[in-house]
Amino acid sequence: MTLFDHEPGRPVPPSEGVRVRMVVAYDGTGYRGFAVNRGVRTVAGDLGDALAKVLGHEVALTCAGRTDAGVHAWGQVVSFDAVDEPDTAGVQRSLNKMLAPAVVVRSVDVGPPGFDARRWATGRRYRYTVLNRPLPDPFLATTAWHVADPLDLRSMTLACDALIGEHDWSSFCRRPPEPADAGADDPPASLVRTVRDARWVDLGQGLLRFDIESSAFCHQMVRSLVGTLVSVGRGRRRAGEMTSILRARDRSQAAKPAPPHGLCLWEVLYPDQNRAAHP
Repeated sequence: MTLFDHEPGRPVPPSEGVRVRMVVAYDGTGYRGFAVNRGVRTVAGDLGDALAKVLGHEVALTCAGRTDAGVHAWGQVVSFDAVDEPDTAGVQRSLNKMLAPAVVVRSVDVGPPGFDARRWATGRRYRYTVLNRPLPDPFLATTAWHVADPLDLRSMTLACDALIGEHDWSSFCRRPPEPADAGADDPPASLVRTVRDARWVDLGQGLLRFDIESSAFCHQMVRSLVGTLVSVGRGRRRAGEMTSILRARDRSQAAKPAPPHGLCLWEVLYPDQNRAAHP
């Protein structure tokens, strides 16, 4: 569906458009993250350019999670405004012809009025895959972190107990920069988040997957957790140390973040989808 009665080069004001919701999967290997960043290839850049061609006007994209460079997604949710109600099936077909296989639009729907992919989300689920074998696998090289050292899965599972609940995650997050207009007396941005579920799953043949669900995540939180949990599995830390690392609120207490390519934004939850644990 192509509409040319809107001024080209200007996103549709919310009051003038129809809110659209999409679920998008992508291989983040060739992208510098999701968010638009001039001069580099991003998921939002490619998706926005393709939408402009299909709809005939630019759109302003809102995503549920701004994934970093190299991070993948299966259930990224995106919202935007179209000039008029689109042919959702036609939009999906056109986008997938232009973007697949690196980016695949899994669904396109007209959303409820005011739907916001980020602000309406009540939870997010991430998965991180580790290949724990002596030799790497070329077919998993872009989606799993190869760790050749033997890992103690029992200790890594035990270490997850400390993660459940509401905590200040300063030890596992990169603190966001303060706003330019922040005053000396303004409190720093909160890094308190509520983790509802955290577990390791043994997929067999040396494949391990870390599943985590939280109300929200801060920058590099999942990768920092995985890096520290793998350190426990290697025997460099004890499972019981996770509590003291959390309480320290000191980034230097945690291990180096795991590499980005093992991480995948798996699902975004909204008010009618809240479930306490993974299926």
